[in-house]
Amino acid sequence: MSLAALRRQIAADWRAHGRDWTRPGFRTIAVYRFGVWRMGVGARLLRLPLSMLYNAAFRYCRNIYGIELPYTATVGQGVVIEHQGGIVIHGSTVIGDRCIIRQNCTLGVRTLERLSDAPILGDDVHLGAGAVILGRVRIGAGAAIGANAVVLKDVPPGALAIGVPAEIRLRG
Repeated sequence: MSLAALRRQIAADWRAHGRDWTRPGFRTIAVYRFGVWRMGVGARLLRLPLSMLYNAAFRYCRNIYGIELPYTATVGQGVVIEHQGGIVIHGSTVIGDRCIIRQNCTLGVRTLERLSDAPILGDDVHLGAGAVILGRVRIGAGAAIGANAVVLKDVPPGALAIGVPAEIRLRG
């Protein structure tokens, strides 16, 4: 990816976050995009200072904003992190386009034996505050995960998952 493409991507993320560059969610997504971009720099010697910058910015987002989004995750276009604090996204997670993630959400693995089995979110998924999605679960396009729900199984497109463990309700 070119530097111009990175700028366009970050500009689109800025628009998705209400054109407010001060929002921690936007800043974290921008750091994520930079982290992905710098891995495409072929020469290790050139990539080294970029990696040092990325690592410092990643730690800032994690320690100050409370948003952990490693560059190894896959994040679609127009993803919005609405509020800061307590957001942990596993490095193998896949997040579709236009998803909304709220505070205290966890997208992670279910067991230490399967460290790459992280959630897959389709497009237009909304996560309520405190939602937890564990394991290689697929959340269908347009689904909503209620506040404080714990999702351990697939959620069909357009459905609502609420409760602990989450109960799936089809929306009509």
